[in-house]
Amino acid sequence: MPTDIWQQAHSWLESLVSYDPGKPIEETARELGLKPEDIIKVASNENPLGPSPKAVEAMKAACEQAHIYPDGGGYKLRTAIAEKFGLERQNVILGNGSNEIIELIGHGFLNPGDNVIAAEHAFVVYKLMATLFGADTIEVPDPGFVHDLDAMADAITPETKEIFIANPNNPTGTLVGQEEIDRFMARVPDHVIVVFDEAYYEFLDTPPDTVKYVREGRNVVIMRTFSKIQGLASLRIGYGLAPAHLADVIQKCRQPFNANGIAQAGALAGLLDDEHQEKTRDVNREGRAFLQESFAEMGLEFVPSHANFVLVKVGDGDRVFKEMLNRGVIIRAMRSYKLPDWVRISVGTMDQNRRCIATLKEVLALA
Repeated sequence: MPTDIWQQAHSWLESLVSYDPGKPIEETARELGLKPEDIIKVASNENPLGPSPKAVEAMKAACEQAHIYPDGGGYKLRTAIAEKFGLERQNVILGNGSNEIIELIGHGFLNPGDNVIAAEHAFVVYKLMATLFGADTIEVPDPGFVHDLDAMADAITPETKEIFIANPNNPTGTLVGQEEIDRFMARVPDHVIVVFDEAYYEFLDTPPDTVKYVREGRNVVIMRTFSKIQGLASLRIGYGLAPAHLADVIQKCRQPFNANGIAQAGALAGLLDDEHQEKTRDVNREGRAFLQESFAEMGLEFVPSHANFVLVKVGDGDRVFKEMLNRGVIIRAMRSYKLPDWVRISVGTMDQNRRCIATLKEVLALA
């Protein structure tokens, strides 16, 4: 009889709940007997315009070299990112999605018995990654779904190794401003690494300046991604910005070739395509306004968003998710974020937005 494998595995893993991503279109089509083209997905905060045409061309060209290992140091992409933000290449870490940066920081700094701090309704992967390393997560209440940075600073203990600040926050879309961030950073002791998760920062008209803390040599990591405004979610490519002394530790924790060559090529071309990014911002502004105005007209409570999605209260989030799924509209239920009455809806094209609202009205009328 085989030994119970959980007697050999890390004890903190047994109760770990894996991350549950948004429902894929192809899976939904198979399960419901629908055509993929008849399904819309407004669940995962993806770019409804897709990637930059320049990125597509760059990726096609890179496919011709798919038999050759990629540049493990990511020279061109890291250099371009550094130049964009007035930093040096040594300040840039590439990741297999920005999620990998969370894991790399954990490899570098977390031990069993340590703790990390996050807002109560922040991205669930922070807690998941902490658990993988045997660390605890201190979840700080976020009144109005906004990070309470003063309370997060109050929660710091000698065992605190990392604090995560998602800005704008997923799944709430809320934002903390420069004044709050500066006041918070003045209180953070040197033994704590502050991780600013800025996956949606390109959607902000006037984003807070966190890069200044990198230039000052503070123990901060700024995470950003090519999955959102760049429309490259399938390629899993993101990056971190950090002072050289911190970036050097994180670089030693990554796997060789963690950012593949096709992803690097697409990300570099997309990074330089300002026109596509501005077009995406315009589509997002219009669509977000439409969704929020529609929710207000329907009498639904929602959280005004600074990102490319809106959190809205619908009663029974799981029921609404299932009923809309049956009608070919994929949204995201929020039970895993301790918000069973809420769903998150991503901004799509205007046709997608209109269909989503019409379907939501139909589903809510059944309650």
